[in-house]
Amino acid sequence: MRATNYLGGCPMRTSQISTADTTARSAVAELTAFIEERRRARGPVADLEAFERELRERFRAAEAEVMGEELGRFDIDAPAVDIDGVLHRRVLRSSQTYMTAAGPVSVERTLYSTRQDGERAVPALDLRAGIVEGYFTPLAAQHAAWAVAHLTPGESETMFERLGAMTPSKSSLDRLPKALSALWEADRADFERRLRAGEKLPKAAHTVGVSLDGVLLPMKDGAREEKRARTRATGHLAKGPAGYSEAGCGTLTLYDRQGEPLRTVRLGRMPESGKITVKEQIATELDAMLAQRPDLRVVTVADGAHDNWAFLGRLPGGRSEAQVVDFWHAAEYLHGGMAAVYGEASTKCRAEFEKYRHILRHDDDGVQKVIRHLRYLKEKHPRRKKLGEALTYFRHHRHRMRYAQLARRHMPIGSGIVEAACKTLVTQRLKRSGMRWRHAGGQAVLTLRALEQSGRFDRAWQLLRAAYRRDVQLPVNVVDIRSRKPS
Repeated sequence: MRATNYLGGCPMRTSQISTADTTARSAVAELTAFIEERRRARGPVADLEAFERELRERFRAAEAEVMGEELGRFDIDAPAVDIDGVLHRRVLRSSQTYMTAAGPVSVERTLYSTRQDGERAVPALDLRAGIVEGYFTPLAAQHAAWAVAHLTPGESETMFERLGAMTPSKSSLDRLPKALSALWEADRADFERRLRAGEKLPKAAHTVGVSLDGVLLPMKDGAREEKRARTRATGHLAKGPAGYSEAGCGTLTLYDRQGEPLRTVRLGRMPESGKITVKEQIATELDAMLAQRPDLRVVTVADGAHDNWAFLGRLPGGRSEAQVVDFWHAAEYLHGGMAAVYGEASTKCRAEFEKYRHILRHDDDGVQKVIRHLRYLKEKHPRRKKLGEALTYFRHHRHRMRYAQLARRHMPIGSGIVEAACKTLVTQRLKRSGMRWRHAGGQAVLTLRALEQSGRFDRAWQLLRAAYRRDVQLPVNVVDIRSRKPS
């Protein structure tokens, strides 16, 4: 490692370590000598940033050296080993580079095989240490997975380079979440059950709000050009979200008696018919909560979409105590009706909207008064389409608009939490400029983000990393070559 004279022209002793002193030293010894050299110095370094960079690099090199030694201890060099009770024989020994949290480390390892046709040789080191996807140490994989849940692989690569420790490539960062997601999806129901089993609901929890929503996502396999071509062939203008499909988002939020949110489980799934998986997840999460706390009040909250209420209105066991159409969506329809009559920018529109929005929110009979007023306006202006849509909306959902009563009971009246989940889970990460997704890649990111935003990432990681470890033992009367003492 190149040493640096940080004191410039200062006549004090410098922290430079001579090449003659370091050529035979390990990185740990170099670090120790460097620290002792600086501790003997009386003045500060001339360039603190350069000093800090070298200090971190020396610590990183020492950490990598120790990690390499420890990884080597996981290897077994013997004629044969038992892997999960199956005999494997040694086929070769070679060097392999692993990505640790301190950077790349090369280690000698032994590979074994059952010697059956088509079966790949496996390294005992990887299985005993729990190496993730044949490359990442568990901690490095955890850091990498967390990074790509928030940033693109390219951004993550740059971030790690700037931090100056592990240096995974963009391609390895792209592959890792897909591999982890495939492992998670293969046993998702059991993984989620084990996560829930380790959670205890807050004692202050009094109500659980259950919500479902969706957000359009650009898909690589969305047949965008084909759809546009079909539209043009009919003589219509080809525009709009061709090639987009709706991802599903679900939330279960625990509230205290005063209506303050305590904790939220967030769920995100790539587009699929009927949002079937996210609906299954919501129902399972709710059942688990009620099994632990049967006294919880259940409130379902969503916008007015038919598919949302086809599910939320028939939750298993009819557990919903109250159904609520998001107040702000209702207010938007109310404003649309008033704008159709008075003109959107008019003072009259603004005044009438504010008046009836207040009635809708605070009057026990608010929705009926709104319906009566909209009906009156419709009789006077029968050709106003938006006014008719607003009247139909309020009539259809009137039993889900008891906002004053619900607010007095400190129950949620808005679906802001699930709408925020759509933005934070999907939009912020998967809808950047130029992005288009296939199902596997998108779900890999959504799963990691949902776990992180639900406070489950670290516990989920322990489940994932355990899946990479296998039981490797020496057969009876077989000795590890490295353990033999010289005669």
